[in-house]
Amino acid sequence: MRRTKASILVGLLWCLALLSVVVIGVLHTARLDLFVVKNYGDRIQAHYLALAGIEKAQALLYQEAKNRSRSRISHSGELYNSAQAFRDVALGRGHFQVFRRGRSDEGGGIIYGVSDEESRLNVNYAATDELARLSGMTPDIVAAILDWRDEDDEVTPGGAEAEYYSSLQPPSLPRNGLLQTIRELLMVRGVSNDVLLGNDLDQNGLLNSEGDDRNSVSSEDQGGVLEDAGWSALLTVDSSVKNMSAAGEDRVNVQTADESSLTGVKGITPEIAKAIVAYRGQNELKSVADLLDVTAQNQNQSRSGGNQTAQNNPPGTAPAGPKVVNDTLLMDIADDVTTAKEAYLPGVININSASLDVLTCLPGLNRDLAQAIISYRQSSGFLPNIAWLLKVPGITRDIFKQVAPRVSARSETFRIVSEGRVDSTGARQRIQVIVNVGLHNIATLSYREDL
Repeated sequence: MRRTKASILVGLLWCLALLSVVVIGVLHTARLDLFVVKNYGDRIQAHYLALAGIEKAQALLYQEAKNRSRSRISHSGELYNSAQAFRDVALGRGHFQVFRRGRSDEGGGIIYGVSDEESRLNVNYAATDELARLSGMTPDIVAAILDWRDEDDEVTPGGAEAEYYSSLQPPSLPRNGLLQTIRELLMVRGVSNDVLLGNDLDQNGLLNSEGDDRNSVSSEDQGGVLEDAGWSALLTVDSSVKNMSAAGEDRVNVQTADESSLTGVKGITPEIAKAIVAYRGQNELKSVADLLDVTAQNQNQSRSGGNQTAQNNPPGTAPAGPKVVNDTLLMDIADDVTTAKEAYLPGVININSASLDVLTCLPGLNRDLAQAIISYRQSSGFLPNIAWLLKVPGITRDIFKQVAPRVSARSETFRIVSEGRVDSTGARQRIQVIVNVGLHNIATLSYREDL
């Protein structure tokens, strides 16, 4: 009887032990599930914290655009480096920050603010010579890029069209149109990860940590310059500004406007307006820089309505006589006039924000002149309009005429990188958007969460 009771007791103890193991296992599994659910919830909160940073940046950009328009200022630079507005902004259970990697001319490190796409070279509109000036670029890669973006199937010497891409494994076809993203260049013949992305494999301008770049802005990120971010740090597919003045008003087209419209521009007198109309009858005004070549009408020209000019000066040659537009006048009127018919100017580069490497790509500029532009804007302030390049040491009229069609003094397309973080668990999420900020709306051009 005692042995039976002992056996029953042992059995009960084993049952209790097994039951305890099962209960502990269930509790452990439930605990893990709770952690997973909580972590997922925290990542969602971090996601919305990052979105809050995006929304704040967009609101400030819109407000700044309105303020600049009222003040007739092309570029303020206020939101490019604003730690007070964008660093560790507390919200709910966490905080967010908007940041970017500082360039070499900015001292490197992390800067809390936005960047603009007009500071980059637009691969969809850059000329052959401009692309060729990129470090590491070869003539064959330039030709391949041109073939990829043009609409025809004719192979540029050294380039590649459908015949080449269809022979690859897996086969593909060139877009034969504008590139949609910078990473699309990896599909172009000759473009590798090394030249396009360098060490910036996530294309976010930040130093990668071991195996994962999704850590918060780390101590390694705080100092120094990213040694090699490849062409992706210099290129864009999104830059474009409206062909309007800093005040948001339509510019007067000096190539087509009548004398009455021309005299509506402050600084253009009736005599200058007549001279412009007479000059453009024989010489196309390709950019505002060509106004520097406009000469005064003589009495014979005035009486003959410009026929004397046509008789004495073959088309494409500048008539003799005193010039009616000097550097000072051009600097006064340059933002109010244009020679382009288009409502938008895609691919123009902002001389107030472009880096040394990007400015060096522009026609007529070398590294010394590009550095002179950067030094001028650092010492004398941002240039009110493109004609103020004439004040930069070394920029002659001839150089200005080469670069004028390719530049702007303001930006309307901005890149925002925002990170949200939940303080209690450290869960983090990053979002990058590129937006075009107008005076009446904000348009989102691209959106990424894989940073």
